[in-house]
Amino acid sequence: MSRLPNMIVMEPSDEDELVNMVATAVQNDDRPVCFRYPRGDIVRNSLICHGMPLEIRKAEILAEGGDIAFLGYRVMVENCLIAWCLLSSLGIQVNVADARFCKSLDIKLVRQLCKEDEFLITVEEGSLGGFGSHVAQIIFLDG
Repeated sequence: MSRLPNMIVMEPSDEDELVNMVATAVQNDDRPVCFRYPRGDIVRNSLICHGMPLEIRKAEILAEGGDIAFLGYRVMVENCLIAWCLLSSLGIQVNVADARFCKSLDIKLVRQLCKEDEFLITVEEGSLGGFGSHVAQIIFLDG
């Protein structure tokens, strides 16, 4: 889907973000939107839920510090936070960001992480040509 022109591609890291992404899709009327979620993994207990639309192309920084950045996508953001906790207990500080959008990627944040951190690690469920490849292509094209 990320290869289609003007497509917005997003995937939530948890159930609250899924609700917000649905609200984002409903509010968007100028280009196509798709969002993916793992079957059976994201469940909301409340029957009534009103999401807050997200800013298109806006990632979220969840933890700050250090010279290493984890840029998580999808449900792997939780693994980034677990790694952050374990590394913090060893005295190693890292940044953790939830990309939220594969397309349109938050290029401003990616640039910031590349500039401020020695290493940028993309974290996703293993797939060839997936999110990490997309980020690498953006960084390469961006110079």
